[in-house]
Amino acid sequence: MSGRARLTVSAAAASLMAAAALLPLASPAGWYFQAVACVLLQCAVGAGARRIPLARPLTVLAQALVSLLALTVVFAPHQALGGIVPTPAAFRQLGQLVQSGLTDVGNYSIPAPVTPGIRLLLVGGVMVVALAVDATAVTYNSAAPAGLPLLALYSVAAGLHSGGTQWLYFLIAAGGYLLLLLAEGRDRLSRWGRVFGGPAQGGRPGGPGSLTTGGTASAPVRTGRRIGAMALGIALIAPLMLPSLGKGLLSTTGHGSGGVGGGNAGAVNLVAALQDNLNQPDDREVLTYRTTTKDVGGMYLRIAALDKFDGKQWSPSKQETEDLPTPFPRPQGMADDVPFTTVTTRVQVDDSYVQGLLPLPFPASSVSVPGTNWKFQPEGRMVVGANGQNASGVQYTVASMQVQPTAQELAGAPPATGRIASQYEKVPASLPAVVAATAQQVTRDATNDYERALDLQRYFTSGQFVYNTQAKAGTGVDAIARFLQTKEGFCVHFAFTMAAMARTLHIPARVAIGFTPGSQNPDGSMSVGLKDAHAWPELYFEGIGWTRFEPTPYRGSAPSYTQTPTTGTSNEPRDRTQHGGVTGPSATPSTSPSCAPDSPRQAADCGAAATAAGGGPGGGGIGAGRIALIALAAALMLLVPATPLLWRSRLRAARLGGGRFGSGRFAGGRLGGGRAVRAEEPALSAWREVLDTGWDYGVLPDDSETPRRAMARLVAEGRLSGEAAASASALATAVEQTLYAPHPRPVPGLAAEVQRVRGGLHASASRTARLRARLLPRSSVRLVWALSSRWTALSTRVSAAARKAASLPRPRRRNPKEA
Repeated sequence: MSGRARLTVSAAAASLMAAAALLPLASPAGWYFQAVACVLLQCAVGAGARRIPLARPLTVLAQALVSLLALTVVFAPHQALGGIVPTPAAFRQLGQLVQSGLTDVGNYSIPAPVTPGIRLLLVGGVMVVALAVDATAVTYNSAAPAGLPLLALYSVAAGLHSGGTQWLYFLIAAGGYLLLLLAEGRDRLSRWGRVFGGPAQGGRPGGPGSLTTGGTASAPVRTGRRIGAMALGIALIAPLMLPSLGKGLLSTTGHGSGGVGGGNAGAVNLVAALQDNLNQPDDREVLTYRTTTKDVGGMYLRIAALDKFDGKQWSPSKQETEDLPTPFPRPQGMADDVPFTTVTTRVQVDDSYVQGLLPLPFPASSVSVPGTNWKFQPEGRMVVGANGQNASGVQYTVASMQVQPTAQELAGAPPATGRIASQYEKVPASLPAVVAATAQQVTRDATNDYERALDLQRYFTSGQFVYNTQAKAGTGVDAIARFLQTKEGFCVHFAFTMAAMARTLHIPARVAIGFTPGSQNPDGSMSVGLKDAHAWPELYFEGIGWTRFEPTPYRGSAPSYTQTPTTGTSNEPRDRTQHGGVTGPSATPSTSPSCAPDSPRQAADCGAAATAAGGGPGGGGIGAGRIALIALAAALMLLVPATPLLWRSRLRAARLGGGRFGSGRFAGGRLGGGRAVRAEEPALSAWREVLDTGWDYGVLPDDSETPRRAMARLVAEGRLSGEAAASASALATAVEQTLYAPHPRPVPGLAAEVQRVRGGLHASASRTARLRARLLPRSSVRLVWALSSRWTALSTRVSAAARKAASLPRPRRRNPKEA
């Protein structure tokens, strides 16, 4: 295998090894094999284009076009011409997948399910990084800067996931980068033929000072080792410097920021999906069920309970789970003599619902569900999937208790005490005083907790508040205070605000997330869609337990024990126009990975989207904007320190290749004797490069010296000998001929002479000097000088223009008396 082919393969391998750091972020890992196939195709096209050979920009363009075709074939074949050529419809499909993927990233915890949108982001992101690495390392012959996209990819993955296996992925990514550096060193050796190693030591063959093709490590390989060591150090530090994500949506526990889930099912942030669901153009079906209850309006399907309020957000407290008991224990706080009716409900979940939480009527007394990995969480009475268990396509039967307490029983309930009171009446110190003051004002005439709860519910449903799904979401203290002021929001605002106000009145409260009963099908079954996602408060009454209230206008139905003659009946029709104008869900399941159909989200649906979509203070989701900021921060952290290296490498390539950067403003200066540099001459560009290279290794340039004298000092201070010294002398001769000969002739091989001098300086320098010359070259100060000069020139022009404008004669005002 040739050196260039080896470098091409190494670039692809390095990209795929770094991409392995993304594996813990999503499950299953089938997307990775798609990325491998696409990257190998991209690599093969690049190798073929370079063999033709095509111009460098055309090579990169060809790889980009093939990458686009590959993505089209994988993600939008039905919208493409012949399944391959992208059409406007294919671009729209890809755009929609990207958008839904960004929404999914903000709604799921690690490991997220690989929805079509997330799959496109993963595969497409790996292909973009692989293209950048291949173009930098192979097409443009600079392997060291190619580590930047690799490092950025690893740093973003490490910043999002801090699991115990992350060190292994770091070693894999680091190994790929070192492999790339080694391949580049061998490729350079194969093209140079031999490398000057420095002054001889005892005349030993193969030692320093000899011209070698083997034996000890060559200069490029040694440089690769140094750069590799530094890059590994940066990679260890960079993730620590990224913006902290805390234990929010992407927490592996699935409990932060309102997130609940089980195992690897892709836990969803419970306050990150609702707003997205309610604003969907179509009301897609999530599940269907049949029930024996006569009061269908009270069949709320509950997923989870959020009981922890820290001021920033409402979230479920971390509680232990246990194997599914049969039957479930009696509901918390419910006395033995409380009457209830047993209701049996058979539920069929849509295949798109991949959340690890079962929607259940509350309080459920038993569940018969296939699978051995379902767990019971007693505190919230939730059924949670573990070890990858989720509800997609599951059919299960649940028995529940239909409790209908009377107003007298609720009014006579004694105040809560003990753990219930201390845990569920707690409010953060940061809660604005207006919340408690409003609660006191609204309930000033109430004589017991039941009447206070009714007064709070009536306050929100009295017509003062406007239901609006476009309102800015959030569940923190600022969002609650803002809601009381603007009086505009949706179920998240109503539920969390009523719960917070109830706690200030010493009524235990929490918020439930789930679905309203849905709509009835012609065959008598009930259909639950996206727009049925909902949040509602649960208040605790001693002897009865947790009791549902409904403060959100136009949503669901108020329980019979909260109704007065003016509130209507429990079966009053719901105004669905407020939520999108759809009278019923569509018959087909959603194909969009977006919130609802991905039920995982649905689960979270209700409270969820609120936060992520609105970005309120209580939000727990990590939206596309946050991820973009993380990526930008990582890029800046890598780019700023690498600017001298990148600029110097580009300037060297331009000077030795005759590019425009060798011609003047950035390369500029004067040659010895005060003679101005004519940058269009190749000899002068090579001369300037040698002087700057010497400067990088500690030999300061002196513009007052003649070319011959300057080169003699470079040979002496740089400890050059052999071919390096001869090349330095040849460069001095070429410059003298260019400057002083009547008819100078072009001198071939100047670039090779410069490389030999550079190799000699590198071989004779200390390790510290080599690293300094490579990573922080002294001559890069020319960039600062050039920018300063441009700024001065611009300031001078602006000042001159201002003075000129000020000196213009002003028209004389006409005196009215002269008229």
